[in-house]
Amino acid sequence: MRVSTAFSRLLCLPGVWVRSVSFQPDRVVVTVALRARLLRCPKCSYCTRHRESRQHHDSVWRHLDLGRWRLEVHARLRRVRCPEHGVLVEGVPFARDGARFTRDFEDLVAWLATKTDKTATCRLTRIDWQTIGRIIERVGQELIDGDRLAGLFDISIDEVAWRKGHRYLTIIGDHRRRCVVWGCEGKGKAAADEFFAQLDPEPHHPPQTPEPPGPARAAQIAAEQTTEPEEEEEEEHQVGERACKLAAVSMDMGEGYAKSVREHAPQATICIDNFHVVQLATKALDEVRREHWNELRHAGDTSAAKQFKDSRWSLLKNPGDLTDRQLDTLTALQLAGGKVPRAWAMKEMVRAIFAPGLTVDAVAELIDQLLSRLSRSRMKPFVRLGRTIRKHREGILAARRLGITNARAEAMNNKVKLIVRRAYGFHSARAALALVHLTCGPVTLTLPHEQKLA
Repeated sequence: MRVSTAFSRLLCLPGVWVRSVSFQPDRVVVTVALRARLLRCPKCSYCTRHRESRQHHDSVWRHLDLGRWRLEVHARLRRVRCPEHGVLVEGVPFARDGARFTRDFEDLVAWLATKTDKTATCRLTRIDWQTIGRIIERVGQELIDGDRLAGLFDISIDEVAWRKGHRYLTIIGDHRRRCVVWGCEGKGKAAADEFFAQLDPEPHHPPQTPEPPGPARAAQIAAEQTTEPEEEEEEEHQVGERACKLAAVSMDMGEGYAKSVREHAPQATICIDNFHVVQLATKALDEVRREHWNELRHAGDTSAAKQFKDSRWSLLKNPGDLTDRQLDTLTALQLAGGKVPRAWAMKEMVRAIFAPGLTVDAVAELIDQLLSRLSRSRMKPFVRLGRTIRKHREGILAARRLGITNARAEAMNNKVKLIVRRAYGFHSARAALALVHLTCGPVTLTLPHEQKLA
């Protein structure tokens, strides 16, 4: 068997035949030629037989390694003039547009990036982390389904920090498919507005050259302009076709996301996750604890302040998770009395609202009792907590009634944080989001040998 025939079967690259093979000290160079006579634009489906010109040098793509050697694919391509994108080098079937790697190599890199850390990925593939980020962007653009936003009914909105300096990613999850369907850089109302803009994009109308109006048409335009403000007000209240199908949206108690949902999907029920309510209660307890510790320090009782400082986790942890030593510390604090045991009791009252097995009416009654207790607590952190819970009371009850929480979204956020931590070398949010979509989205990555067998 000839060497060119052997490598043609070995590489299994679509649409090419091997012209020659050369072995160099550190790599194997395979020169190929395209089988198709039609020139294809790499950015669209335009094809033509007309050739603009021919390259004076070979294009090079990195392929899967052959043992210890790098394997490079060389081809001398032609230039095509696309009516939409201008003069470009023709596209090849075995590589993505703008890539210097074959599809098989990029699919392997994307799979490794979702499964292992960046050091192992870089060492195994012998490319840097920035290059891996660009590969992930290209693979994500191709594999992420453009119709993933269709059929959304119950969604979750949450943000996760991806870099220092308060830089966040907003993640949209589908409760029914249990996956991430959308994401963008930023948080708050602007990020949610961007999601709704992509959920129901405005139709594109090509610009038309206006004709000079006649006298009758000028009078009609003047009459329409007088009624234009009322029409604009009606358009502001229009809901998109996909947005009107949203039934429930779970989120935290931030005002930005809720304001955007009320504006773009007013029929959707806003569900406040119980995790964030308990988290606020724990933070209020921690504020009371720190305040009491500072009072002991300023009073000059350093030994009592030091002993009280060690009781932090005895107060903040759930009672069922306490060790014997922490349980003894908590008992001693309760026997001593004061505002710290009262604050701990209120935190436990908040947790009791979300105990399993309670009906919606029972939860509503417990919330009313809690709000009465918090308003008379004479502790500023818990007074603020009562105002927050009173403001979001309907959202808390809706989450209980519909059985929708952000628990799955928070669990997904932990996975996203791990992914983002591995993506610290990425300098763009697009690469980090592409990695999140490939790992947590409705995407199935396959290795090159699995694709061939399929």
